[in-house]
Amino acid sequence: MDEQLTALLAEVHHHGVEHDATKPDRLERLRNVEPDSAALLALLVRATGARTLLELGTSNGYSTVWLADAVRATGGRLTTVDTDPARSAQAATNLERAGLRPQVELRVQDAAEALRGSADAQWDMVFLDAERPAYAGYWPDLHRTLKPGGLLAVDNVVSHAEQVSEFRAIVQRTPDMTEALVPTGAGVLLIVREPDLPVHDA
Repeated sequence: MDEQLTALLAEVHHHGVEHDATKPDRLERLRNVEPDSAALLALLVRATGARTLLELGTSNGYSTVWLADAVRATGGRLTTVDTDPARSAQAATNLERAGLRPQVELRVQDAAEALRGSADAQWDMVFLDAERPAYAGYWPDLHRTLKPGGLLAVDNVVSHAEQVSEFRAIVQRTPDMTEALVPTGAGVLLIVREPDLPVHDA
């Protein structure tokens, strides 16, 4: 990541922190992911070579820029969705400034709708940072659309543990899923769908 992009990300993050400090209503906040969590996500894209990415919760595009920069390195593409047209427009502006707009499909769309419209095993990686009480309802389509060997990353699982407890219980009951909690930022839960391994004759 070059100095210009690093400076842009610092500016967008600083704006998000300042903006949120003035908004008592959480729904009016940008609620950007913490920088160390964003760096972790971008590293995981590169490490896994993920090429088809879905981000559920664009906001003003802070995490989107991190992911888009990483997916540019893997030769892939990022699809990101948010229900707020104004925030999606902010994200588009930030992506343009970063020179990353060609790597990203921006949608004004509900997360559940985006998942329902996704093909089976479509995504190498999904970043889930939306409305937490809805996560349990997303699970059948999250599981269906994640490729075997694919990675699901979920933010805020430490800071809002109670809100994701039902979702985590469902994940833990799913036989082909393995999870690990990374206690960085607000807590990032990493979930891997087990790969389809070839069957060898004895």
